[in-house]
Amino acid sequence: MTDHGPGQEPAAGSVGSTGSAQETVEQVIRRRISEALGGWYGSLETALPTVAFVTTWLVTDAVRPAVVAAAALLVVLTVIRGFVGGSWRFLGSAIFATGIAAFFALRSGEAQDAFLPGILVSGLYGVAALVSILTRWPLLGFIVALGDPDFAERPTAWRRDPGLVAVCARLTWVLVALFALRVAIMLPLYLAEQVAWLGVTKIVLSWPAYLLAVVIMGWMLATGRTPAQPQDDASGTAAIDPTKGR
Repeated sequence: MTDHGPGQEPAAGSVGSTGSAQETVEQVIRRRISEALGGWYGSLETALPTVAFVTTWLVTDAVRPAVVAAAALLVVLTVIRGFVGGSWRFLGSAIFATGIAAFFALRSGEAQDAFLPGILVSGLYGVAALVSILTRWPLLGFIVALGDPDFAERPTAWRRDPGLVAVCARLTWVLVALFALRVAIMLPLYLAEQVAWLGVTKIVLSWPAYLLAVVIMGWMLATGRTPAQPQDDASGTAAIDPTKGR
Protein backbone atom coordinates (compact mmCIF):
# COMPACT_ATOMS: atom_id res chain seq x y z
CA MET A 1 0.00 0.00 0.00
CA THR A 2 1.14 3.59 -0.58
CA ASP A 3 1.48 6.18 2.19
CA HIS A 4 0.01 9.63 1.52
CA GLY A 5 1.78 12.75 2.69
CA PRO A 6 0.13 15.68 4.52
CA GLY A 7 -2.53 17.37 2.46
CA GLN A 8 -2.77 14.45 0.03
CA GLU A 9 -6.02 12.56 -0.36
CA PRO A 10 -6.00 8.76 -0.65
CA ALA A 11 -6.71 7.47 -4.13
CA ALA A 12 -10.30 6.48 -4.79
CA GLY A 13 -11.02 2.95 -3.70
CA SER A 14 -7.99 2.66 -1.42
CA VAL A 15 -8.05 1.71 2.23
CA GLY A 16 -6.51 4.11 4.66
CA SER A 17 -5.53 3.45 8.27
CA THR A 18 -7.34 6.57 9.52
CA GLY A 19 -10.84 5.46 8.61
CA SER A 20 -11.06 7.44 5.38
CA ALA A 21 -13.69 6.51 2.86
CA GLN A 22 -12.85 3.00 1.84
CA GLU A 23 -14.14 0.52 -0.67
CA THR A 24 -16.39 -2.10 0.85
CA VAL A 25 -15.93 -5.83 0.38
CA GLU A 26 -19.08 -5.90 -1.75
CA GLN A 27 -17.69 -3.22 -4.09
CA VAL A 28 -14.43 -5.14 -4.45
CA ILE A 29 -16.30 -8.35 -5.31
CA ARG A 30 -18.61 -6.64 -7.83
CA ARG A 31 -15.62 -5.20 -9.65
CA ARG A 32 -13.65 -8.44 -9.59
CA ILE A 33 -16.57 -10.61 -10.79
CA SER A 34 -17.20 -8.19 -13.66
CA GLU A 35 -13.54 -8.49 -14.68
CA ALA A 36 -13.54 -12.30 -14.38
CA LEU A 37 -16.79 -13.08 -16.28
CA GLY A 38 -15.53 -11.95 -19.66
CA GLY A 39 -18.62 -10.01 -20.72
CA TRP A 40 -21.39 -10.99 -23.10
CA TYR A 41 -19.08 -12.24 -25.85
CA GLY A 42 -17.38 -14.72 -23.55
CA SER A 43 -20.82 -16.02 -22.58
CA LEU A 44 -21.78 -16.47 -26.24
CA GLU A 45 -18.61 -18.43 -26.94
CA THR A 46 -19.55 -20.98 -24.31
CA ALA A 47 -23.23 -21.23 -25.32
CA LEU A 48 -23.22 -21.24 -29.15
CA PRO A 49 -21.68 -24.71 -29.68
CA THR A 50 -24.53 -26.24 -27.66
CA VAL A 51 -27.05 -24.30 -29.72
CA ALA A 52 -25.46 -25.62 -32.91
CA PHE A 53 -25.43 -29.22 -31.63
CA VAL A 54 -29.04 -29.23 -30.46
CA THR A 55 -30.42 -27.41 -33.52
CA THR A 56 -28.64 -29.73 -35.94
CA TRP A 57 -29.73 -32.84 -34.05
CA LEU A 58 -33.36 -31.67 -34.06
CA VAL A 59 -33.17 -31.20 -37.85
CA THR A 60 -31.23 -34.34 -38.77
CA ASP A 61 -31.95 -36.70 -35.85
CA ALA A 62 -28.32 -37.83 -36.13
CA VAL A 63 -25.38 -37.43 -33.74
CA ARG A 64 -22.50 -37.08 -36.20
CA PRO A 65 -23.85 -34.05 -38.13
CA ALA A 66 -24.66 -32.37 -34.81
CA VAL A 67 -21.08 -32.87 -33.62
CA VAL A 68 -19.72 -31.58 -36.94
CA ALA A 69 -21.92 -28.48 -36.69
CA ALA A 70 -20.69 -27.71 -33.19
CA ALA A 71 -17.07 -28.25 -34.24
CA ALA A 72 -17.47 -26.06 -37.34
CA LEU A 73 -18.92 -23.26 -35.25
CA LEU A 74 -15.96 -23.52 -32.87
CA VAL A 75 -13.61 -23.07 -35.82
CA VAL A 76 -15.49 -19.91 -36.82
CA LEU A 77 -15.39 -18.61 -33.23
CA THR A 78 -11.66 -19.32 -33.08
CA VAL A 79 -11.04 -17.27 -36.23
CA ILE A 80 -13.18 -14.42 -34.86
CA ARG A 81 -11.34 -14.50 -31.54
CA GLY A 82 -8.04 -14.33 -33.41
CA PHE A 83 -9.20 -11.11 -35.09
CA VAL A 84 -10.86 -9.41 -32.10
CA GLY A 85 -8.21 -10.48 -29.58
CA GLY A 86 -8.87 -10.67 -25.86
CA SER A 87 -8.99 -13.63 -23.49
CA TRP A 88 -9.12 -17.15 -24.92
CA ARG A 89 -10.30 -18.62 -21.60
CA PHE A 90 -13.99 -18.95 -22.49
CA LEU A 91 -13.40 -20.25 -26.00
CA GLY A 92 -10.90 -22.75 -24.63
CA SER A 93 -13.49 -23.90 -22.12
CA ALA A 94 -16.07 -24.29 -24.90
CA ILE A 95 -13.65 -26.32 -27.05
CA PHE A 96 -12.80 -28.62 -24.15
CA ALA A 97 -16.45 -29.14 -23.14
CA THR A 98 -17.56 -29.75 -26.72
CA GLY A 99 -14.74 -32.25 -27.26
CA ILE A 100 -15.74 -34.26 -24.18
CA ALA A 101 -19.43 -34.17 -25.12
CA ALA A 102 -18.66 -35.27 -28.69
CA PHE A 103 -16.57 -38.18 -27.42
CA PHE A 104 -19.40 -39.47 -25.25
CA ALA A 105 -22.05 -39.02 -27.94
CA LEU A 106 -20.04 -40.54 -30.78
CA ARG A 107 -18.89 -43.49 -28.69
CA SER A 108 -22.42 -44.55 -27.80
CA GLY A 109 -24.25 -43.15 -30.82
CA GLU A 110 -26.85 -41.70 -28.45
CA ALA A 111 -27.35 -37.93 -28.53
CA GLN A 112 -28.34 -37.74 -24.87
CA ASP A 113 -24.86 -38.94 -23.89
CA ALA A 114 -23.47 -35.60 -25.09
CA PHE A 115 -25.10 -34.09 -22.01
CA LEU A 116 -23.85 -36.64 -19.48
CA PRO A 117 -20.45 -34.98 -18.88
CA GLY A 118 -22.15 -31.67 -18.12
CA ILE A 119 -24.50 -33.31 -15.63
CA LEU A 120 -21.62 -35.07 -13.90
CA VAL A 121 -19.52 -31.89 -13.84
CA SER A 122 -22.41 -29.89 -12.38
CA GLY A 123 -22.78 -32.48 -9.62
CA LEU A 124 -19.05 -32.40 -8.87
CA TYR A 125 -18.99 -28.59 -8.89
CA GLY A 126 -21.99 -28.49 -6.56
CA VAL A 127 -20.30 -30.82 -4.08
CA ALA A 128 -17.01 -28.92 -4.38
CA ALA A 129 -18.77 -25.58 -3.81
CA LEU A 130 -20.52 -26.96 -0.72
CA VAL A 131 -17.28 -28.36 0.69
CA SER A 132 -15.52 -25.06 -0.02
CA ILE A 133 -18.09 -23.25 2.13
CA LEU A 134 -17.80 -25.73 4.98
CA THR A 135 -13.99 -25.51 4.96
CA ARG A 136 -14.01 -21.69 4.69
CA TRP A 137 -12.35 -21.66 1.29
CA PRO A 138 -15.45 -20.49 -0.64
CA LEU A 139 -15.28 -21.09 -4.36
CA LEU A 140 -16.37 -17.54 -5.16
CA GLY A 141 -13.22 -16.29 -3.48
CA PHE A 142 -11.11 -17.79 -6.24
CA ILE A 143 -13.44 -16.41 -8.93
CA VAL A 144 -13.15 -12.97 -7.33
CA ALA A 145 -9.38 -13.37 -7.12
CA LEU A 146 -9.19 -13.91 -10.90
CA GLY A 147 -9.86 -10.19 -11.26
CA ASP A 148 -6.77 -9.42 -9.17
CA PRO A 149 -3.68 -8.51 -11.24
CA ASP A 150 -1.55 -10.21 -8.57
CA PHE A 151 -3.53 -13.48 -8.69
CA ALA A 152 -0.74 -15.47 -10.36
CA GLU A 153 1.73 -14.53 -7.64
CA ARG A 154 -0.60 -14.69 -4.64
CA PRO A 155 -3.76 -16.68 -5.46
CA THR A 156 -4.83 -16.98 -1.80
CA ALA A 157 -4.25 -13.37 -0.71
CA TRP A 158 -8.02 -12.80 -0.57
CA ARG A 159 -8.30 -15.10 2.49
CA ARG A 160 -6.47 -12.51 4.61
CA ASP A 161 -9.70 -10.48 4.83
CA PRO A 162 -12.29 -12.28 7.03
CA GLY A 163 -15.07 -10.06 5.67
CA LEU A 164 -14.22 -11.01 2.11
CA VAL A 165 -14.25 -14.71 3.04
CA ALA A 166 -17.63 -14.38 4.77
CA VAL A 167 -19.26 -12.56 1.85
CA CYS A 168 -17.82 -15.01 -0.69
CA ALA A 169 -19.21 -17.89 1.38
CA ARG A 170 -22.72 -16.41 1.19
CA LEU A 171 -22.36 -15.88 -2.55
CA THR A 172 -21.11 -19.43 -3.07
CA TRP A 173 -24.45 -20.74 -1.79
CA VAL A 174 -25.96 -19.28 -4.99
CA LEU A 175 -23.63 -21.50 -7.03
CA VAL A 176 -24.54 -24.53 -4.91
CA ALA A 177 -28.21 -23.89 -5.68
CA LEU A 178 -27.48 -23.42 -9.39
CA PHE A 179 -25.55 -26.68 -9.73
CA ALA A 180 -28.15 -28.58 -7.70
CA LEU A 181 -30.91 -27.20 -9.96
CA ARG A 182 -29.07 -28.28 -13.10
CA VAL A 183 -28.63 -31.85 -11.84
CA ALA A 184 -32.19 -32.06 -10.48
CA ILE A 185 -33.68 -31.08 -13.85
CA MET A 186 -31.27 -32.60 -16.36
CA LEU A 187 -30.62 -36.01 -14.76
CA PRO A 188 -34.27 -37.18 -15.01
CA LEU A 189 -34.39 -35.92 -18.62
CA TYR A 190 -31.20 -37.84 -19.40
CA LEU A 191 -32.57 -41.03 -17.88
CA ALA A 192 -35.78 -40.56 -19.91
CA GLU A 193 -33.71 -39.97 -23.11
CA GLN A 194 -35.43 -36.64 -23.73
CA VAL A 195 -32.75 -35.18 -26.01
CA ALA A 196 -34.70 -32.14 -27.20
CA TRP A 197 -35.59 -31.10 -23.67
CA LEU A 198 -32.02 -31.79 -22.57
CA GLY A 199 -30.83 -29.36 -25.22
CA VAL A 200 -33.31 -26.69 -24.20
CA THR A 201 -32.55 -27.02 -20.50
CA LYS A 202 -28.79 -27.07 -21.09
CA ILE A 203 -29.01 -23.80 -23.00
CA VAL A 204 -31.33 -22.20 -20.44
CA LEU A 205 -29.35 -23.49 -17.47
CA SER A 206 -25.96 -22.53 -18.89
CA TRP A 207 -25.15 -18.87 -19.42
CA PRO A 208 -28.70 -17.47 -18.88
CA ALA A 209 -28.81 -19.24 -15.50
CA TYR A 210 -25.33 -17.99 -14.70
CA LEU A 211 -26.44 -14.46 -15.56
CA LEU A 212 -29.42 -14.89 -13.24
CA ALA A 213 -27.04 -16.10 -10.54
CA VAL A 214 -24.91 -13.01 -11.13
CA VAL A 215 -28.01 -10.81 -10.80
CA ILE A 216 -28.85 -12.47 -7.48
CA MET A 217 -25.28 -12.04 -6.32
CA GLY A 218 -25.38 -8.42 -7.46
CA TRP A 219 -28.50 -7.84 -5.35
CA MET A 220 -26.80 -9.46 -2.36
CA LEU A 221 -23.74 -7.28 -2.88
CA ALA A 222 -25.78 -4.12 -3.39
CA THR A 223 -27.43 -4.58 0.02
CA GLY A 224 -24.19 -5.38 1.88
CA ARG A 225 -21.81 -2.94 3.52
CA THR A 226 -18.98 -5.10 4.83
CA PRO A 227 -15.85 -2.98 5.40
CA ALA A 228 -12.59 -4.26 3.94
CA GLN A 229 -9.93 -5.03 6.53
CA PRO A 230 -7.68 -1.97 6.95
CA GLN A 231 -3.89 -2.01 7.09
CA ASP A 232 -2.46 -2.99 10.45
CA ASP A 233 -0.03 -0.12 11.09
CA ALA A 234 1.05 -1.48 14.45
CA SER A 235 2.31 -4.75 13.06
CA GLY A 236 3.31 -3.34 9.69
CA THR A 237 1.42 -6.16 7.98
CA ALA A 238 -0.71 -5.05 5.06
CA ALA A 239 -4.17 -6.54 4.87
CA ILE A 240 -6.15 -6.66 1.65
CA ASP A 241 -5.93 -3.49 -0.39
CA PRO A 242 -9.18 -3.50 -2.41
CA THR A 243 -7.38 -1.85 -5.33
CA LYS A 244 -4.82 -4.65 -5.57
CA GLY A 245 -6.43 -7.63 -3.91
CA ARG A 246 -3.96 -7.46 -1.00
